[in-house]
Amino acid sequence: MNGLTDAQKALLRTKFFPYWLDHAAAPKPEPSLKGSTQCDLLIVGAGFTGLWAAVQAKENNPERDVVLIEAQCVAIGASGRPAAILSTSVMHGLDNAQRLFPNDMDELERLGKENLDHFRETIERYNIDCDIEWGGELTVAVGDEGLADIKKEYKLYKRYGHDAYLLNKDQVQSEVNSPLFSGGLWSKSRSGTVHPGKLAWGLKRVAKELGVRIYEYTPLCDTRALNPGVKVETPEGLIRARKVLLATNAFAISGSKIRKRVAAIRDRIVVTEPLTDEQLASIGWKHRQGIYDTRTQLNYMRLTADNRILFGGRLGYFYENDTDPKADKTAGNFVPLVENFYKTFPGLRGINFSHAWSGPIGLTTRMAVHFQRYHNGDMIYAGGYSGFGVTATRFGSRVGLDILDGNNTPESKLGFASTLPGYIPPEPFRWIGAKITMYALDTVDAKGGWRHLWIRLVEKMGFPITQKELG
Repeated sequence: MNGLTDAQKALLRTKFFPYWLDHAAAPKPEPSLKGSTQCDLLIVGAGFTGLWAAVQAKENNPERDVVLIEAQCVAIGASGRPAAILSTSVMHGLDNAQRLFPNDMDELERLGKENLDHFRETIERYNIDCDIEWGGELTVAVGDEGLADIKKEYKLYKRYGHDAYLLNKDQVQSEVNSPLFSGGLWSKSRSGTVHPGKLAWGLKRVAKELGVRIYEYTPLCDTRALNPGVKVETPEGLIRARKVLLATNAFAISGSKIRKRVAAIRDRIVVTEPLTDEQLASIGWKHRQGIYDTRTQLNYMRLTADNRILFGGRLGYFYENDTDPKADKTAGNFVPLVENFYKTFPGLRGINFSHAWSGPIGLTTRMAVHFQRYHNGDMIYAGGYSGFGVTATRFGSRVGLDILDGNNTPESKLGFASTLPGYIPPEPFRWIGAKITMYALDTVDAKGGWRHLWIRLVEKMGFPITQKELG
């Protein structure tokens, strides 16, 4: 113990596994596929995109034969690893939507609010127990330099009819007591937090009750066009499907075109042990909002149902889009995150962290869902969520199904659905660029200099990297 920093000591007994998935309520996995079968719709990937797609496909057409396959188990990927702060945004925040599709903003905002309302209605109608809370979403300025950011965002929120309030320093610290917070923007309605593991398991239950056939530990190996339809090979099975929805997000098929536009950037999270009543009272947080700050390498935070603090936001990238790096299962990469936690809540210095993990963000130049078409349109990829995915996946999967089925809905004709994000350089340039960018993000607020120029260059290439990451 001698010679260790407080942050290192706090991680000595940490489990490097998602807190959300370390739960007795986790359902027993479904058997893998063995042999041949056929279906009207095959969904690949049992994260939120795949689960929402399965539920909505059966709700829209109960007679449709739907099969869902998953390479491992439900929610083991990004869907079991986020902060799970809920938002109406379907395009990674109002700033990002304004940047990408200014002419579609009114419709995107309407669709986002409608999506969140249906998200909530589904959970209530099917009685999904997922620790959902509606305390709102709070963006906090770190230092006076962050105040301009929240004032700009406040104008957008009010312009598009959000129940948003600008908080001064005293007001924001009366909500959450941190010496770093100089102001805040509190969006009170249609936002909150959820337990993503329980939500995914609840959606799995609903999908099964609706008649979806689910096969876990059944990775996709290959696809071929049947004209019409698609033949899909798995290690021990064969599926002939009329339509296929690829709901793999950052877990792209090896060697596919998806990798040219999607990078698996990792976001890291730590979770404390449960706070005592005295510890919780010392920081306030009575309204239990999900929180983002305005730093370049931002942090986000929330409370769990048992009053742990989840704290995340340190990015990383591993060569060749590695979605399961061993280096992110050891303490070293999480020490800086714990140090930032102690700066944010100095009164909690010394608290231990029960869990730490990282999760792959499907990063694109848009940071929002897009669609790629394969096999004459009989197979569609829906992915590229770089945050806000817990709610946005419901919307993305619905639009993906519309495109797959040839339904000419108004939203399927909007710019986000009919165009593609930019290309991302291949390896080794991707790895080199990511390493320089991560270092710049980690040090720009303290050291400035060339780092500002590099970040502006990366953003000019299409990556709005200083915006909110995992939702």
